[in-house]
Amino acid sequence: MKPATAEQLAQFVADLELAPSGPLADAEHEVGSEASSAELGQALVRRELLTGFQLDRLLRGERRGYFYGHAKLLYQVGAGSFARVYRAIHRETGGILAVKVLRNRFANDVAKCQAFRHEGEMGHMLRHPNIVAIDEVGEENNSSYITMEFVEGQTLRELIKIRGALDVPKGLDLIHQLSCGLEYAHRRGVTHRDLKASNVLVSSTGEAKLVDFGLAGVDESSDHALGRIDQPRTIDYAALEKLTGMKDDAVRSDIYFLGSIAYLAFAGVAALMETRDRNERANPRRFTGVIPLGERCPQVPRDVVDFVSRMMQLDPLERWQTAGDVRRQAEALIARRVDGEAAPAVPVRQTSASPASNPHKGSVMVVETSDKAQQALREFFVKLGYRVLITENPERALKRFASTPQPADCLVLSARSLGASAIEAFNSLTSDPFLATVPAILLTGANQAALAGTARLDDRRRVMQMPVQAEAMSRMLEDLVHGPT
Repeated sequence: MKPATAEQLAQFVADLELAPSGPLADAEHEVGSEASSAELGQALVRRELLTGFQLDRLLRGERRGYFYGHAKLLYQVGAGSFARVYRAIHRETGGILAVKVLRNRFANDVAKCQAFRHEGEMGHMLRHPNIVAIDEVGEENNSSYITMEFVEGQTLRELIKIRGALDVPKGLDLIHQLSCGLEYAHRRGVTHRDLKASNVLVSSTGEAKLVDFGLAGVDESSDHALGRIDQPRTIDYAALEKLTGMKDDAVRSDIYFLGSIAYLAFAGVAALMETRDRNERANPRRFTGVIPLGERCPQVPRDVVDFVSRMMQLDPLERWQTAGDVRRQAEALIARRVDGEAAPAVPVRQTSASPASNPHKGSVMVVETSDKAQQALREFFVKLGYRVLITENPERALKRFASTPQPADCLVLSARSLGASAIEAFNSLTSDPFLATVPAILLTGANQAALAGTARLDDRRRVMQMPVQAEAMSRMLEDLVHGPT
């Protein structure tokens, strides 16, 4: 029954435990006893006690579909032919979650329900920074659901559609992240089987994550395998493997489609002709008509073109054989970008004004979000003779320094763009035993004296206000990286 009056709606909300009783009563008092259900609903939304999504369902008289496991749905963020995805909040912790709910029309379809649960089970056994974490797989009111990590961002497909092709450093970073996640899954005996740009989520901080292992297969030879599972294939995978004559080549098929993601990232357009026609997608000749990346995008560096092309070789034996191979090559290319940018076109005569033309002084990782500032800082440190790595995310930088080997000799955090997150990362170095020895420099702006005053300084941690003189920075880096002279 649809609630017509404010009193009826309030009782509805109370019965479903959608809002606390005290604030609910306050909202009732605000609108008065003669108010309609819509008027009370608007007041509840205004007070952020309900979302518009919840109110619409309540006014339609729907009593189900607000809670799945520990999650309370807030609003819908996406939908496909198979399931809907919602932003949700954990009822106990208040943390943000994503909830994927199988569409009602498949509730009695045993095969669809099994495939959906399989997706959740595959994801649940994978815990990696570059794979969306699955929290819970269950059933509520005859509806199958999966709760998972919520990623603030968009799919790679959406990102490319809006922003176009990625520049080389960002594209290499993206593929490096995805190869790390894929390598982890493969080592656990899990192949993806549906790699595509819409199954890559890119957060607002540039973190890339694989999602949707619904078609994943498990290698029963793996120590971590769940047991024998039929390995379904997308039309694209099936067509590729028919063309190459490889019937059981899940790992190298994943490599090919990772290459197609890389192609899209660098070119801004898909390698394979996009179509919804199943017959056209199933035609193996679709793979023989790919325009080479170097021909389509001559501005992409040759070594990057070769990297992508090898992933997309039609002969599986000619591809990179493992995701680990792809990861290592991506790392080498990232390092080469550093070296290539650091190396001058012609030898530079060393002078007192250019003390750092020596290209072997060390390396720095710079954390900066502004493209313009990134370029300026890169050029600045290169002129000082240091190799430069750039990232936008301080958390990712700390994770990399906590690993072995460490990515650079010194961490440089730019507070001008990062603000409080830079100082938080900088100060966390002293409290983390794995990071206590990492040399770090906090760069602040002229108006950030108060922020700089909260920095925890010691013999490994320094603060410098921008603009920085080259000679002063060179001395500081020498002290931090090589010890006081």
